[in-house]
Amino acid sequence: MDNINKIIIEVRAGAGGDEASIFAGELVNMYQKYAQKRNWKFSVIDSNQTTLGGYKTFIGKMEGAGVYEALKHESGVHRIQRVPATEKSGRVHTSTASVAILPVVEQKVFEINPNDLEISFFRSSGPGGQNVNKVETAVRVLHKPTGVVVASQTERSQNANKESALTILRSKLYEEMQRQQASSLGALRREQIGSMERSEKIRTYNFPDDRVTDHRIGKKFHNIEKIIAGDLDPIIKEFSKQQ
Repeated sequence: MDNINKIIIEVRAGAGGDEASIFAGELVNMYQKYAQKRNWKFSVIDSNQTTLGGYKTFIGKMEGAGVYEALKHESGVHRIQRVPATEKSGRVHTSTASVAILPVVEQKVFEINPNDLEISFFRSSGPGGQNVNKVETAVRVLHKPTGVVVASQTERSQNANKESALTILRSKLYEEMQRQQASSLGALRREQIGSMERSEKIRTYNFPDDRVTDHRIGKKFHNIEKIIAGDLDPIIKEFSKQQ
């Protein structure tokens, strides 16, 4: 799995209202800047952008040598602690956003039964929900057996968006299959490969203390502004030592 050079990245705002959406946007920007640093291709598949420039949801694709190996540990709940720009009393708020890193699985590796799919088309929308396309080129795909729904609306054609949506779906279903296989293994094996659950809090970005803490490895990193600006190498290198 570690030689996979294409991934789907999903970032979703969690608890914290507008501040959570802004934080989600900063995480997207962080990964985009890091992709530029590594000469990886970064593209948008689907997004729900807020008027404040953040994201309620963001789905993108990253391609490049070693991308899955480098970013596979980013999956989980990220937490930020800081005084929001809209906070008048100076109180520190805690907000969250979730990140999922999904390996892109080729069709020949994992096939989906076409009879299990319900495909619909709709018009693309921009920030704030305004319509930006009078033609129904955007695609939504429902996988009926599992209830998983994916969408793509940034490609120019209906067919391209359909292929993009199916790529996301294939990655999601493959990862779920892997998770189920992992949960059926013995405790020692599960400990070695991880549970692959996304619910646990993995990292806290504490602005007042200029500190990023990764709770899984118990490591603290400083110069938080530099990290948010895309300097993920110190964290990624620390994880490589643990393997």
